[in-house]
Amino acid sequence: MAEFKVSSGRAYPLGASYDGNGVNFALFSANAEKVELCLFNKNGTKELKRFCISENDNNIWHIYVEGVGIGQAYGYRVYGPYKPLEGKRFNPNKLLLDPYAKKLIGKVIWHKALFGYDLDSPQKDLSFSTLDSAPYVPKSVVTEDTFDWGDDKHPQIPFEQSVIYETHVRGYTMLHPQVHNCNRGKFLGLTEECITSYLDWLGVTAVELLPTFSFFGDKDGMYIDNYWGYETLSYFIPEAKYLVGNDIDEFKQMVKTLHAHNKEVILDVVYNHTIEGNQMGPTLCYRGIDNESYYTLQADNKRFYYDTTGCGASFNLQNPYVLTLVMDSLRYWRDVMHVDGFRLDLATSLSRVRGKFTQDSGFLLSARQDPSLRQCKMIAEPWDATMDGYQIGAYPPSWAEWNDRYRDVIRRFWRGDERQVGEFASRISGSSDVFGYANRDIWSSINFITSHDGFNLTDLVSYNEKHNTVNGENNRDGNDCNWSWNSGIEGKSKDKKIIENRLRRKKAMLATLLMSFGTPMFVAGDEFGKTQFGNNNPYCQDNVLTWLVWEAIDKEDHKLADYVRQLIALRGRMGIYNRTKFFDGRIVEKYIRHKIKDMMWLKNDGTEFENTDWYMENRRSLACYVYQENRSYMLIYNANETKEDWCLPSFCKNALAEVVLDSADRIDNTQINPKEKFKVPAWSVVVVEIRKPE
Repeated sequence: MAEFKVSSGRAYPLGASYDGNGVNFALFSANAEKVELCLFNKNGTKELKRFCISENDNNIWHIYVEGVGIGQAYGYRVYGPYKPLEGKRFNPNKLLLDPYAKKLIGKVIWHKALFGYDLDSPQKDLSFSTLDSAPYVPKSVVTEDTFDWGDDKHPQIPFEQSVIYETHVRGYTMLHPQVHNCNRGKFLGLTEECITSYLDWLGVTAVELLPTFSFFGDKDGMYIDNYWGYETLSYFIPEAKYLVGNDIDEFKQMVKTLHAHNKEVILDVVYNHTIEGNQMGPTLCYRGIDNESYYTLQADNKRFYYDTTGCGASFNLQNPYVLTLVMDSLRYWRDVMHVDGFRLDLATSLSRVRGKFTQDSGFLLSARQDPSLRQCKMIAEPWDATMDGYQIGAYPPSWAEWNDRYRDVIRRFWRGDERQVGEFASRISGSSDVFGYANRDIWSSINFITSHDGFNLTDLVSYNEKHNTVNGENNRDGNDCNWSWNSGIEGKSKDKKIIENRLRRKKAMLATLLMSFGTPMFVAGDEFGKTQFGNNNPYCQDNVLTWLVWEAIDKEDHKLADYVRQLIALRGRMGIYNRTKFFDGRIVEKYIRHKIKDMMWLKNDGTEFENTDWYMENRRSLACYVYQENRSYMLIYNANETKEDWCLPSFCKNALAEVVLDSADRIDNTQINPKEKFKVPAWSVVVVEIRKPE
């Protein structure tokens, strides 16, 4: 056994810091009475040595151990009262993860020893467990960053030029026939040429990955497995399931490779709750270190948690040390792992002060002033699980937000609902009614019709109801309100008319998404018609239901993917989507009898909408005219079951006009006579480019 020399060390930085001779260990706990550092053998299977940490400066327990090096496995045991009614849940029988650990060895083995209380006791969480959890938990590992980034650079693609592609590391590559077997379902799978060349071909600018922080989704039958990963264990460690050899550099290689293809990497991050859940959950880290500090407790009964997440307990970012942990984590993934942005799950839960959401919360203020994070894409999921948690449009400038109001009205418009044109117009023009204040930009709206959560695009036009029975919750889980329409038959159909209707509406929705102002995002698989057979909440389905079945992509599916590729390219060529400011209806040109605005809403005859037109309950079509110097565009949306005649506005009669998109037929340049009517097919989007004669 190695000889160790112990001294007091220093309070910062938190975590385990190697200096060439030994390691400084520092851990925050405001209410502990005693802390022990436990060293383990290389495999984490045998405890070698314990040290009592005697130094405590401002709630930071610290110790320096000379002779400890890179690769050392360790954990903590924290002593204090076990008084759940007072919010104190210390139990030194539980080996605890270092919140700042950068690597783990081993895995969570779901056993009753993981819990601070005795699962067999009728007192439940008020009882005390004497079982040692060390054999069943992973150990933290001392690391050193030696990765060669070479000439890696952040692509720094502006929001207004971004197209975000949401996907899952495991599900995207598990069944790809050209990905090497060892890399399937792994970070390295996303580095393979077959994947990067496809992303290049498709034209997306950013890959948004579902949670990649360590979460240990495989629960060995004790709970339902978590495939999505929204149960964070550690905020600094990549999920082990996605690593080939438990080498965190594999994550860095993925980022470096995607950057080489000018693709940004955005992480879906979960700081609002952890894998420990409520009072009935396991004690793996934060609960055992200092339950009162890391979690928000109910003021009148500290046995229970104040939960704004729907997942058992809210992480307490009002505690300055916990806020520091989250900010340190974000900076780590940006500065050390070279990530380009973050999508903050249930961001409202992070942004509360004394229970209320505010832009002046410690989290939002810290993110706003941080020089590193100011260079990131920061995207809020602008709600949490409470009645007052819906805060869309309330985030500060420089933030973007998922816009579920966009999602819902686009779905309703393209299923043929009445009285949708007014809100539809607001959403496709950037949602200025939601985001157009306080110097916010038009890209602030993350426009999406589908995401990992809810129906994917094919199921949106194939099912009226959710079909989640395979999740094991008697179809109670998942959203009951999907604004979907099955086109006449629930599920798969061989009826040609139904198949045609479904395809037309899918193409129309994809065209709407890519031809809307704001930042478009779509979920991987929608571009080639992936189905989840009506399951709108497949969070626990780590199988072919959620994996992309690449070999099942047929000729028609490939045509749809090519259509999406062309839409993305068309969006870039048009030039009108590069703007940052909202339209304001200002007059940009004047003719004898016409005043041309920067954006105008037009009827079939080419005349501008009047107030009463917005309230016609059976109106299911409209056109948006967008002016840009010597050229302009007329975007026509027809959700009627029949084709319609349309005219260009009268001030375009002497212009050159070409149809550059007909979602029902083609993406191609077809010249039309600006003085004559032209046909707009049923369930379609048509875009006409209008140019002044040379």
